[in-house]
Amino acid sequence: MALQIIGAGLSRTGTLSMKAALEYLGFAPCYHGAEMALPRAGCNEGHLDAWHAYCCEGAPVDWRELFRHYRASVDVPGCLHYRELMQAFPEARVVLTTRDPDDWFDSWQALWQAIADANDPARIVRYHRFLPVLHALLEHHFDGKIERASNIAAYQRHVDAVRRDVPADRLLEFRVSEGWTPLCGFLGVDVPDVPFPRLNDRRMTRDLLTTALWTHEPLQL
Repeated sequence: MALQIIGAGLSRTGTLSMKAALEYLGFAPCYHGAEMALPRAGCNEGHLDAWHAYCCEGAPVDWRELFRHYRASVDVPGCLHYRELMQAFPEARVVLTTRDPDDWFDSWQALWQAIADANDPARIVRYHRFLPVLHALLEHHFDGKIERASNIAAYQRHVDAVRRDVPADRLLEFRVSEGWTPLCGFLGVDVPDVPFPRLNDRRMTRDLLTTALWTHEPLQL
């Protein structure tokens, strides 16, 4: 199996909705940042250790090996390495999810507040390397801070870089509010007769983080 779709949109641009939509369209399984921690049997064993080694220790990554069980990828950390994934999977198409930059920052800030709330060493019982990976990504790509002007500038630089780097015939710039039609047209599949997924509200994010890190309960995304 090889990646067919590379999601280049940053977190909080509808990436969990995109994951659900792509999997519904048959591009399953689809990678998402949550898969660094949440187990998917036969697909992502050792991934959190691999990302920690790469992001926090500078170890190399074999991209084809890491994604060998996946047909699509969205969200961090994959979206931050779309160039490497394009080289590793030269036939893959690229979808850049976007949203209004100010709305994006409000959601981005809420995500990091949820991460801060979950970062309680006294309560974390598993996936201890997950939050250090997220903070390493923040440090490397956003100067380690949550601040409106600088983060929106980084968001825009990322969008501009994707537009510059990806050939036009290989790229779809997409807002999840547009629904199925442009996505299905780009991918060459039929438009489903079901509503486009709408996932990842702020409460869901908080509950997912705390359940993942604080309890031993089985998880399913």
